[in-house]
Amino acid sequence: MMDKHYDAKAAEAKWYPLWEKNGYFHDEPGKGEPYSVVIPPPNVTGILHMGHALNQTIQDILVRWRRMQGRNTLWLPGTDHAGIATQNVVEKALKKEGKRRQDLGREKFLERVWEWKKQYGGTIVHQQRMLGNSTDWQRERFTFDEGCNRAVLKVFKQLFDEGLIYKGNYIVNWCPRCGTALANDEVEHEANHGHFWYIKYPVVGSAKGAAGEPYKDYVMVATTRPETLPGDTAVAVNPKDERYAHLVGKTVILPLTGREIPVISDDYVDREFGTGIVKITPAHDPNDFLVGKRHNLEEINIMTDDAHMNALAGKKYEGMDRWECRKVIVEDLEAGGFLDHIEDLDNQVGHCYRCHEVVESRLSKQWFVKMKPLAEPAIAAVKSGEVKFIPDRWSKIYFNWMENIQDWCISRQLWWGHRIPAYYLGDDIFVEETAEAALAAAKAKTGNDKLTLADLKQDEDVLDTWFSSWLWPFETLGWPEKTKDLDYYYPTCDLVTAQDIIFFWVARMMMAGIHFMKKPPFKNIVIHGIVRAADGSKMSKSKGNSLDPLELIEAYSADALRFSIALITSLECDTKVNKEKFEIGRNFTTKIWNAAKF
Repeated sequence: MMDKHYDAKAAEAKWYPLWEKNGYFHDEPGKGEPYSVVIPPPNVTGILHMGHALNQTIQDILVRWRRMQGRNTLWLPGTDHAGIATQNVVEKALKKEGKRRQDLGREKFLERVWEWKKQYGGTIVHQQRMLGNSTDWQRERFTFDEGCNRAVLKVFKQLFDEGLIYKGNYIVNWCPRCGTALANDEVEHEANHGHFWYIKYPVVGSAKGAAGEPYKDYVMVATTRPETLPGDTAVAVNPKDERYAHLVGKTVILPLTGREIPVISDDYVDREFGTGIVKITPAHDPNDFLVGKRHNLEEINIMTDDAHMNALAGKKYEGMDRWECRKVIVEDLEAGGFLDHIEDLDNQVGHCYRCHEVVESRLSKQWFVKMKPLAEPAIAAVKSGEVKFIPDRWSKIYFNWMENIQDWCISRQLWWGHRIPAYYLGDDIFVEETAEAALAAAKAKTGNDKLTLADLKQDEDVLDTWFSSWLWPFETLGWPEKTKDLDYYYPTCDLVTAQDIIFFWVARMMMAGIHFMKKPPFKNIVIHGIVRAADGSKMSKSKGNSLDPLELIEAYSADALRFSIALITSLECDTKVNKEKFEIGRNFTTKIWNAAKF
């Protein structure tokens, strides 16, 4: 006798553990036509949100459909170790104890992170089960597990040997709060109401002016970042700008410092922007850095890792944070007669994608991957139709980024992550998968058989989190070992993801898959929209307009949540939701129950 009303909680609590226990979501290679999907691994620090609910519901529909067709299915789950996010979580916990990670040292700090991962890192995995995912939990992976670590080290070594990984002193995006470099696509540009400060740089040899006017002849420079002035090593004009042709080759006095710097000409300068004369600060701006290389300019790094001014900024400013220094420098420029006027300016300012701190452009020695050679075959695979974007319009976004791709800064100044397998002996660098292999290489090069591991110093940095997740479709199947899973389930069939990680993840997986496996990692790239609030705004806890999938499951059931979101979703646009829309799913499950009872 069936109950009068459908009890979703009781049904879901009964059946899901039974399905998992009996291995209904698990297949082995060898029988039937394969259908494989890898889940975009959520951060180990994360909790289930509506974006996950939509993304994983679409994947589950595809997987269950193929399973019912008799296909041999694999939906492979896992989590990402999330270098910056996870380290921040543990450091915040330490701060409550009045400690810093430096107080513990690297080894003890990593022990604390693993303890945190063991205690809290499974939260989102448990929540995925509550959602009802038919993932193969027997094959669950973690981007920092032993197998993934082995794959990462092999990839780093191979790319280094191929000349595609190099170490260099370049301008990087630097997050002062996280204390690490960021890749270009990890910087979020936000609208900012700022200012243009117009500053007079006196021309050397010009006569003194009237009171309040230090020199009669000067060049007028407009800048949005006066705090970087102590790092200037030139001012530049466009070679075609006749207004300033007579100045090229002369020198000007850098205000507040008395230092003389040259006037140079370079095509980089936009004649129509500002005054047509720009200050060149090679250690604190990516374009200035390139100008500096072309003109052999000095590179003066005036900031510390946490965005305070160092000794090179001048005794008065040393120790000030960048915003305090900006204020004081502007006051000093005005007092010295160097500040002409200030204009309002609306511009875009880069922020860290994790902590939202304003990012600094900063000269730093980092590891990079040369991307253009890797991008070319990945572009060709989509243009030929071997890999398809669904909807197709996203291929244009993909091509635009891939065809203008920049080298990828892969080193991070963190402790949590895959440590870079580079070992130093004096000025020599040995890149090997293990310390023992590096020691053997060092002995061979130096002819010194008495060297020990203690003589080698491993690179302190770790790799960008995405450097492990770009290998996800094949490292999770056992690569670099030649496993049955890898042979049978690779390449995977469909990748389902959101538009916001096309650059971070999708494009990089394409490059890695083709380079290391000689085949693209998937056949179709299915891009769905973003789940938004009913008014179309982005969901945010701070705005109070976000919906918690777990609360919706509690109120309506997992089936109701997934049926509703599938019903109202279109691949062509974002999905607007409110709580009431999930009554659709609850009503439908009730109808199914009543029909079965009848």
